[in-house]
Amino acid sequence: MERTEADTAPRTGRAPVAGAAPTGPGPAGGFALGVADEERRRAVRRMKTLATGLLLAVAVVYALAKWAESAGAGGWTGFVAAAAEAGMVGALADWFAVTALFKRPMGLPIPHTAIIPTKKDQLGQSLGDFVGENFLSAEVVRRRLRSVGIGRRLGGWLAEPRNADRVTEEVSTALRGALTVLRDSDVQAVVGEAITRRAHAQEIAPGVGTLLDKVVAEGGHRRVVDLVVARAHDWLVLHADSVMTAVSGGAPGWTPRFVDRKVGDRVYKELLRFVTEMRDMPEHPARAAIDRFLRDFADDLKSDPQTRAKVERLKSEVLGRGEVQDLIASAWGSVRAMIVAAAEDERSELRLRVRAALLSLGRRLAGEQRLQEKVDGWLEGAAVYVVTTYQGEITSLITDTVAGWDAEHTSRKIEAHIGRDLQFIRINGTVVGALAGLCIYAVSQAFGG
Repeated sequence: MERTEADTAPRTGRAPVAGAAPTGPGPAGGFALGVADEERRRAVRRMKTLATGLLLAVAVVYALAKWAESAGAGGWTGFVAAAAEAGMVGALADWFAVTALFKRPMGLPIPHTAIIPTKKDQLGQSLGDFVGENFLSAEVVRRRLRSVGIGRRLGGWLAEPRNADRVTEEVSTALRGALTVLRDSDVQAVVGEAITRRAHAQEIAPGVGTLLDKVVAEGGHRRVVDLVVARAHDWLVLHADSVMTAVSGGAPGWTPRFVDRKVGDRVYKELLRFVTEMRDMPEHPARAAIDRFLRDFADDLKSDPQTRAKVERLKSEVLGRGEVQDLIASAWGSVRAMIVAAAEDERSELRLRVRAALLSLGRRLAGEQRLQEKVDGWLEGAAVYVVTTYQGEITSLITDTVAGWDAEHTSRKIEAHIGRDLQFIRINGTVVGALAGLCIYAVSQAFGG
């Protein structure tokens, strides 16, 4: 009468070893019964034996009390028999209730029995609805997160140097791992494509024109002009013979050589004088001409369609060259090596800055209520978005999982977890029934006798 399907299941002759892995996968869609489950089932069987033994004990007491009453042993036998009889009724009623949860008592098709196997899917749906309504509602999530005060706690935790060091170390490890997993060829291709695509999509002429206009207005180009003119003067002084030879060599063959030398010398002196004056005179007309040219060129870059089109064609030609593409692709390797080296070095500027930023953030979070409220608001908003957007998916995980369980195996698993407490109900029913029967008999004797 007391044995359930869990008790009658086939067993191997080998006892499970403590700490071993689960005994193997359960039936399709069910659980795997592990060592802990087997121990729970043994505890359930012990409690069943105790509850059944108590039922048999009160049955024996009832039989002996009735025998003693018929033998004229005295009025006390009626009290004992009433208590034992009520105890048997209570024990049998609770046995029926406990057994009806997992199977049909004595195999009889009694309505509303074998509740867990037959109502498993409904129970899963009810459990999912309960979780969704009571744990995944926006108000519950906001109230719970607000009571926790995550921003303040996080700030206090980060303000501790050892915790900031730990986070820095974890971030460095994660960064190194991510950079190690990524293949350079893939990243280089992506970076190269992204830079090239963005460069092609963005017209650079107006921006260059605006920048050039600003540089000319602020006189920033004059240092470049000064440098070029000074270097040109020094070069002319050092290479006077080369300049005169070049000029003489370009003269017609029918001119006398002394004339060629005179012309070359004259050209060189005029060129040197021009460069010297341009170097020494900030208001030289040539400098003003350069200013006008740059201003006009800046205006053309911003507004002249032909100039802008020429710049775009030049940009496309430069980007299309293999050397430029190789340079863009190789930039990732340099950046990656630099980041990995900085992440590995505990005293690197990168890690020191990250640690200092974490400590500063922790101190601010711990001391500034406004920042705490802002962080708490962000977290609450993110959590509410997740639970409201994916509430159906989360609860369906519960209902679908329960629906996929094997009914018989589910009953065995649940009984292993709560069966011991259910057997206490049987014991309590026996004791309470006996006490109730004794009280009822005593009252009836007092008022009826």
